[in-house]
Amino acid sequence: MLTAGATVAKGFVPVIDLSSRDTAEGRAALAKAIDAACTGSGFFVIVGHGIPQELIDRMFHTTYAFFRLPDEEKKAVAHRPGVSGYRKTGGSTAHSLDQQTPPDLCEAFSVHATGELSGEERRKLGNEWATWTLANVWPENPPEFRKVWQEYMTAMGELAADLMHLFATALDLDEKFFDDKFDHHGSSIAVNYYPPQLTPPLPGQWRRGPHTDFGSLTILYQEDNRGGLQVLQGENDWRDVSAIPGSFVVNIGDLMALWTGGRWVSTMHRVATPHPDDTNSRLTIPYFYLPNHDALIEPMRPFTDSPTVERFDSVTVSDWVSRKVQKIFS
Repeated sequence: MLTAGATVAKGFVPVIDLSSRDTAEGRAALAKAIDAACTGSGFFVIVGHGIPQELIDRMFHTTYAFFRLPDEEKKAVAHRPGVSGYRKTGGSTAHSLDQQTPPDLCEAFSVHATGELSGEERRKLGNEWATWTLANVWPENPPEFRKVWQEYMTAMGELAADLMHLFATALDLDEKFFDDKFDHHGSSIAVNYYPPQLTPPLPGQWRRGPHTDFGSLTILYQEDNRGGLQVLQGENDWRDVSAIPGSFVVNIGDLMALWTGGRWVSTMHRVATPHPDDTNSRLTIPYFYLPNHDALIEPMRPFTDSPTVERFDSVTVSDWVSRKVQKIFS
């Protein structure tokens, strides 16, 4: 249960109530709580975030309706060279960490903040593996799909930007330290749809294989009463992250861990396959907040002894993310 003074429910993945972020005192307390969470597991759950439940519900139901369309209709907006859209398979996320596993048991649909730019503008944003160089393609059904997704992406971008302000405070930086690293960001929504699992998985196969996220932070909506997200604690203790109605799961990615010299951790997580008696589908909506493609990520301090992040003197966002995406889908 949340306590009035601390705004935090303790745990490996703590719950943080953001409703006090409109006061200086509240923001200072939240920054302290976020620092503890990002130093510990790199994951926390947020409530009191201000995103209207009505918008979340519209996003969820509209997206679910798309994935329930016939395959031929979904294939009309398929991911292809130069275009970001529907994927019948979401690749193998464990490949991003050089773990060889069967394909993940999910479908996906993704769009990018840069996907509405002209082709000429997008070609300036990186190589073919940089997903933000792709044009968005929108399905005709449901007819409200594009409008709802764009409204949701705008709301997520505003929330993510304020979380980055709290991150800066937590790291003893000026609150606006990260602003110029995100002023032409290539963030994305990449929904995962997990169809009913009617046959046993292959050995080593997951709905989403073990991986870390690539960017600065992820804001995830997961369907109420549909578990599956697990976060690794220690060497082999997979902890379930329950879906709290009206909440989002937030985690930091590799670039944020690198930025902090390993002080904050980018933690392995996966989506477990359900019990054989559970034939429900599942839908999750992650928003990946990525810095500008040309932002140079340099550690703010000497690396700690943390083994959770690869160590670089510096790396551009484009180089890092492109490398990871290529491993997943090549």
